[in-house]
Amino acid sequence: MKIFVMGAGSFGIALAVMSRKLGHALTLWSPFESEVEQLYTHRKHPDLLPEVEIPQDITITDTLGAVPTQDMVILATPSFAVRESARLLRGWVSPSAVVVCVAKGLEAGSCKTMSAILREELAGCRHVVLSGPSHAEEVVKDLPTTVVAAGSREAARVVQDALSGEALRIYLSDDVLGVELGGALKNVIALAAGLLDGLGGGDNTKAALMTRGMAEIARLGVALGARSETFAGLSGMGDLIVTCSSEHSRNRRCGMLIGKGQSPQAALAQVGMTVEGYACAKIAWELARKQGVVMPITEQVYRVLYEGKDLRQAVRDLMDRPKRHESEEVWLVSTSQPE
Repeated sequence: MKIFVMGAGSFGIALAVMSRKLGHALTLWSPFESEVEQLYTHRKHPDLLPEVEIPQDITITDTLGAVPTQDMVILATPSFAVRESARLLRGWVSPSAVVVCVAKGLEAGSCKTMSAILREELAGCRHVVLSGPSHAEEVVKDLPTTVVAAGSREAARVVQDALSGEALRIYLSDDVLGVELGGALKNVIALAAGLLDGLGGGDNTKAALMTRGMAEIARLGVALGARSETFAGLSGMGDLIVTCSSEHSRNRRCGMLIGKGQSPQAALAQVGMTVEGYACAKIAWELARKQGVVMPITEQVYRVLYEGKDLRQAVRDLMDRPKRHESEEVWLVSTSQPE
């Protein structure tokens, strides 16, 4: 199979290297001429995956001329670049190709998912979302990893058959919305986990945050039309666990820096890579208010990041919320008033 990977970040490189091991013909694309030259010359990305060598038979380019001949296009750009990237693919991608999106985020302003963007920009193509606990640093080491391919059964099975191997197991799902929301919203909770780690929180704190964080993610997801059981799976709880606890997590790392006293902007600059949870905190808070759904953790993360709220006060406000049954579904009566 001929596969075109759009985006030469850590996960794009990891998927390209992994797919080549499976016997596919690979083309890796970056919009940056300097990055292409560096990758072509050194066959490594010194900043993202310095120990990973890109095989010589992977084509590295900044042009789109090779796309029409591809059987699969893997869109591995950050979420904020997905719409622009999809537009670049118009007229180049073959209608018979499967477009696989691995970005985990929501679009600022519209609050749309990545698949919604692809339906608008690449109408007529088959779209699949690939999500789950899958840090690039471990995928390239062939450490056992399991993810979910969500889309039409036919298109998702193409991805499952093409990319499954000894180190990657792919499950299928037809709940595209649930898979996408789990992957995007867990970044907010992972950033919160970093905030608490930076503040000196313990294991009890982290467990509570992850559990209650998933409860509010599922609450919003169901309100938007996703299935509740999806959030208990790999793209929900699985991805949440790894992103809240891993040393590879940019969201957690950014949160830790803020929790130790840095400003959000300074922390983002020090991480130096896209921190999806930062933008998603604002989008998720807007969605929650629009839907009338209570998301107390997301609200406090939003207020810390965008309104300068004191982190310790945010924790106190979470702990002082009204008492209730754990399984009680709580909805806002008015989106203009706190619970």
